[in-house]
Amino acid sequence: MTTEHDPLHQPAAPVVTEPTPDVQLQMLVRLIGQDPDAALPITLTVGGGHLSGDLISHEAWTAEWARSLRSFDGPGAQLLKHFPEEVDQAVADRQGRPGPQRLPQWIHLRDATAAAGTGRPVVMPLWRGRLADVAGWSLGKPA
Repeated sequence: MTTEHDPLHQPAAPVVTEPTPDVQLQMLVRLIGQDPDAALPITLTVGGGHLSGDLISHEAWTAEWARSLRSFDGPGAQLLKHFPEEVDQAVADRQGRPGPQRLPQWIHLRDATAAAGTGRPVVMPLWRGRLADVAGWSLGKPA
């Protein structure tokens, strides 16, 4: 008997897998995206650490990000002035015109605090991350 036709002895084809975002979290992000003034306290598990903050819409994050970029001084600061609009235009060009609404792929937090291990927490005014990188989540922030 040869191993040519024996499926147990055939080399396995490589399997490529990519992280899949949690659909419930994607739906929550989409819901928050309906109101640029909405914010919801949330805690995420990302990269083995915890990240808590206020879940905000992409629109709110972009507006606050643009404001923060415009506050920079010094050489090159004027280059950042129109950067958010240029990013939005590049994304629109890449995705084409509006079609069926897809589930979001990114999550945005305001006043985020990252904690990993026994190190000191890191506080960030704005944070953006890929939903596929979120391993777990819960509503609310640690006390």
